[in-house]
Amino acid sequence: MMNIVLYEPEIPANTGNIGRTCVATGTRLHLIEPLGFRLNEKEIRRAGLDYWKDLDVTVYDNWQDFLDKNPDAKIYMATTKARNVYTEVSYEPNAYIMFGKESAGIPEEILLEHKETAIRIPMIGDIRSLNLGNSVAIVLYEALRQNNFDHMRLQGELHNHSWDEAL
Repeated sequence: MMNIVLYEPEIPANTGNIGRTCVATGTRLHLIEPLGFRLNEKEIRRAGLDYWKDLDVTVYDNWQDFLDKNPDAKIYMATTKARNVYTEVSYEPNAYIMFGKESAGIPEEILLEHKETAIRIPMIGDIRSLNLGNSVAIVLYEALRQNNFDHMRLQGELHNHSWDEAL
């Protein structure tokens, strides 16, 4: 099972959308406090729709709490400062993919400890970064693809079967 880690997320709608993506892919969500919102805010419920209740989510007091509770986690750090493109690494089936807060990303002192597993999404021009929810989806689906979507039923499989019978 893949793991998405959000370091101090600030925007409830982004976290809600990411939670929905996690439910749709069978991915665990890890939230590192402080959060820029309360988890019961309507923006999270609205963005996550009725999926939030099905989300496998853990909240941590801080970065050290996360490390203490996940001592063997191999963490890929998504940052615009990385040398490795997200498609150039091999994700383990239980990889942890971490994203920083919307306004500042992952702190440099944390990134320095994980230089070898830092990844980036290529962009052109002077764009500071992509939307957090989009970034999570891009990298997560690459990690899932590399693992052959092993725990997921592909959306079209059921429909294609009945379509073939109709022909």
